[in-house]
Amino acid sequence: MTTATELHDLSIGELSRLIAARKLSPVEVVEALIRRVEQHDAQTRAFITPTFELARRQARQAEAEIAAGRVRGPLHGVPFGLKDIYDTKGILTSAHSRIFLDRVPAEDATATAKLYEAGAVLLGKLATHEMAHAGPSFDLPWPPARNPWNLVHFTGGSSTGSGAAVAAGMVPMALGSDTGGSIRGPASHCGVVGLMPTFGLVSRAGVITNSYTFDHCGPLTRTVEDAALVLQALAGYDGKDAGSLRRAIPSYRHALGQDLRGLRVGVLRHHWEQDVPASEDARKAMEAALDVLRRLGAELEECRVRPLAAYYDVKIIIAETEIFSVHQRELIARPGEFGADFRSRALPAVLFTANDYVQATREHRRMVVEMEPLYQRFDAFVTAGLGEAPRLADYRSVSFWQKPSALTAWNVTGQPVLALPNGFGRNGLPLGMQILGRPFGESAILRIGHAYEQATEWHRRRPTLVAGAVAPDVTPPPVLSGPIDQGDAATRDRCAEAARHAGLRLDDLMLAQLVEGAPYALGMVERLRRDHALPHEPANVFTFPPSLTPREDAP
Repeated sequence: MTTATELHDLSIGELSRLIAARKLSPVEVVEALIRRVEQHDAQTRAFITPTFELARRQARQAEAEIAAGRVRGPLHGVPFGLKDIYDTKGILTSAHSRIFLDRVPAEDATATAKLYEAGAVLLGKLATHEMAHAGPSFDLPWPPARNPWNLVHFTGGSSTGSGAAVAAGMVPMALGSDTGGSIRGPASHCGVVGLMPTFGLVSRAGVITNSYTFDHCGPLTRTVEDAALVLQALAGYDGKDAGSLRRAIPSYRHALGQDLRGLRVGVLRHHWEQDVPASEDARKAMEAALDVLRRLGAELEECRVRPLAAYYDVKIIIAETEIFSVHQRELIARPGEFGADFRSRALPAVLFTANDYVQATREHRRMVVEMEPLYQRFDAFVTAGLGEAPRLADYRSVSFWQKPSALTAWNVTGQPVLALPNGFGRNGLPLGMQILGRPFGESAILRIGHAYEQATEWHRRRPTLVAGAVAPDVTPPPVLSGPIDQGDAATRDRCAEAARHAGLRLDDLMLAQLVEGAPYALGMVERLRRDHALPHEPANVFTFPPSLTPREDAP
């Protein structure tokens, strides 16, 4: 029998094999992980709503089904956590915001229901940035999650609790969402695996919207094999999600364990050497990782796409317009109840016009199409993830507007990305890399990631946590990086008029937040390419629902 002290360290693959062989009880696993949460979550602050009694009931049901020979699959009896934007019937789904303090859904999100159907056991709802968007924030009903490797450092966002809970051994899997890096950032900073599937492969129905155009749902796990197992349960068409696509679903686990001979991998070196220069430690980790891939048989060749800043501009104009529209009613009615960081990100969206939005989505379409020649040349691509996690106290809201991200480009192209650890920096914090696939090329990137993982030891390292410890105090960062009256009079007047036009009633601090982001938002508008020919349609062109599309064999 496996001891309780070991259970939190097992992968899904290991747990499922023991459970299916009836060498381990789902009830034992749940009780061990409940104790783990009780002992350590005061320092990681990964959980918003524990669901321990539900987990105990689900574990007992799983144990009975398995004893009767009714094994549902590799997730049967395995605990998981949910980023608190996934609807859970009868359970608070708050998006880590006081706006949704009393939001208790009547139905489960499709992804929630699929994991229940697979026999997985819900241990709790997990911390996030407010509305899966803004943070780390210290002015919300729950504190920000802490990085288990160093509790005064950032987890990455916005799937903060998901990254922390998996890294700390509280759950072997958690679901996150990724609109601009929100699965891959926590995976990179917390030293775990994160998978952003192809847009449309995993349903977003019942998941609180950040961006209609760029939202993806996917898992964070301890290993690549585990990510494949969770994706198998989640993937598939869902008519409740307007972005869902019909696609034959392969066996993702079957792709694992193969060598990399014959695979052509494009190396996007300019992204970490020029566009967003990585630290010396991160560069060395990337070079070492490339050497491993070569030894495994992959054929590496450098290639280029657009600079990261170009993708970032398009993504921000589209996504900030969308999230502002999602929450406009509440921003009008009670702007002071949103966290300050959310306002710093969302309010400058009032400066974007309908023309800016449409031109950005036409450029989005160009960015997607221009990847096609590269998909013909390469089976996959590799680039850097993030460097070591920064200190929470060093965060500044305006940084969101000031610099591009190493992660966001692939939300724009919509292709799948696997993030996994590839080293540690001089401060003892994880480093990460990204493996990109063709659209619906999850099998290839899982194959590459698994082969790399098996050839290295990074995924075996664990943070050291002290039972009963609490999160150390962190000085909350200032709301503004400059004076409240910053900006010239013309910019302030322009911002005030745009806010009034949007129906907003802002106090002096809120207006100052808008003004602080304004030069960067307007800079994106000025840089936005607008030389589109007549045939250049936007990326969100209209399609009929599949149920209304005639079949070819119909009379």
